[in-house]
Amino acid sequence: MKKVIIIMSFLVFATVGCDKGFDDINTNPLAPSSVNYGAVFNSLVQSLQLGWNRQLFLHNEVLYDVTEQAVVTAKTFGNVDGGSEDVWSNYYTALKNARELHSRFDAQTEDPRSTDIVRAQLNVLMAYKTFQVTDFFGDIPYSEGGQAFTEDAILRAKYDNQEDIYKSLIEDLTEASVILSGGGEAPIGSYLRYGAFDTFLGDSNDRWARFCNSLLLRHLVRMYDADPEYAGPRVKDLTESGANFVTEGGDIVMSPAAQNWDNLGVNWSFREHNRVRMGSTIWNFMTDDEGAILDPRIGFFFEENNAGEWVAFPQNSTSDTPQSGGEPYQRDKRDAAYDDKGAGNIYSSVNYYLIRDEQDIPEILMTAAEVKFLQSEIFLRGIGVTADPFLAASRYQEGVIVSVNYWKGLVQNSAIWSNKPPIPSIADAFQLSANAKYAMTFDGDTEENRRKIYEQRWVDSFRQPWEAFSLLRRTNLVPREREVNQFNRFQYPQSEVAFNSDNYETQIATMGGDRTDIEIWWME
Repeated sequence: MKKVIIIMSFLVFATVGCDKGFDDINTNPLAPSSVNYGAVFNSLVQSLQLGWNRQLFLHNEVLYDVTEQAVVTAKTFGNVDGGSEDVWSNYYTALKNARELHSRFDAQTEDPRSTDIVRAQLNVLMAYKTFQVTDFFGDIPYSEGGQAFTEDAILRAKYDNQEDIYKSLIEDLTEASVILSGGGEAPIGSYLRYGAFDTFLGDSNDRWARFCNSLLLRHLVRMYDADPEYAGPRVKDLTESGANFVTEGGDIVMSPAAQNWDNLGVNWSFREHNRVRMGSTIWNFMTDDEGAILDPRIGFFFEENNAGEWVAFPQNSTSDTPQSGGEPYQRDKRDAAYDDKGAGNIYSSVNYYLIRDEQDIPEILMTAAEVKFLQSEIFLRGIGVTADPFLAASRYQEGVIVSVNYWKGLVQNSAIWSNKPPIPSIADAFQLSANAKYAMTFDGDTEENRRKIYEQRWVDSFRQPWEAFSLLRRTNLVPREREVNQFNRFQYPQSEVAFNSDNYETQIATMGGDRTDIEIWWME
């Protein structure tokens, strides 16, 4: 019986696309003699960090503008493919590593309980990544992806349709939930476990189970309108089985401080882009008709302009709109003189410390507030369960309060955040949830209450613009001043066009072209 020896290995994992360069590779860098299980898993944890080009070219150039969580005042690089390539290569490198771990687990003949646990944890992590990639692009290579080093190597992977991918992942997560919720941890020593290599959730079955169940809830609700007969009963099982979910204080994040890395990419992406500003949509939503701030989270997300004023850039700008300038995200400049944002900074920018703190501001995967809003939608609409407007209103109010508390905690726990905005009390958070503009009433119009749930999820996901993007595409009920959104997916990266050309051509023929206006499966 083999034991896991906790020795950190120095690893280099090539960041290649679905099959980029496979013809030139004749050795497997993950051979058992080269690396141990824990180190491979740790590389997968590290792959959860947001890529620099992804943040610059997808988040800042496209998603903040499309979702209207902010506004892009002028187009800059236009290199969306650079961001798509970042996402694609990150995922398929991770998928190859995950396939390697699965092959090793398949060879295990002892400690089946421990093998089941580490396999379940791996499946949860990869389900999170796979859902995200397929929600960006639609159909992707999956069942054959990441198999360049298998006995029957597949160098050019066919595309799977998104519905099949979703349902495969749902089944993986359902099985993982049973395993991880089985009680107890695998003992140290004689049992296979990731141990200290799991810097993400601390090798805690309870935290992995909560993340797993919350992911199930997120994606079952997302796909519900596309296939209610499949999703509804599974939501019912989750809701009525007593499954544990992510709760306040247990939000799922990548924490630089806890995991010993510096989040340099976020400030780089904002200062290199320098065109993201507070838009009129989010400003109007978080203030009253006279422009008085109602929602204290606006001060966590944005800051006043160089003149000390709150000024939103119009979401529907014209050629006569004064352009934005200044250097609100320049690290050296702002660190030396915080108030100097540049004379041209006439519009409110994203709060400097939210995108400057490299240690204490995490990258968010899932918040407890999101779970509350999902549960509110489930009870409001009767997704798999009997509709209960009382429970829906209760979960909604809890979600608003938990969200305010979460964002308040990030500000309070930032060691370098020197211009902390007013910190709301619990009473302030409760008052916000009861404000006439935001309050959900159990006897209110169902469609209006749905809109309120989605609006608050949209706010809470401010640093998850990819989640706001999915919410927009699924509901079309988030705050919006522009015409109906027509941007539904990202185009496949050029590396895929070049290196997997036959399968790519087959795919675009099936879907009617590689266009951004094509709806992905759960939108149809």
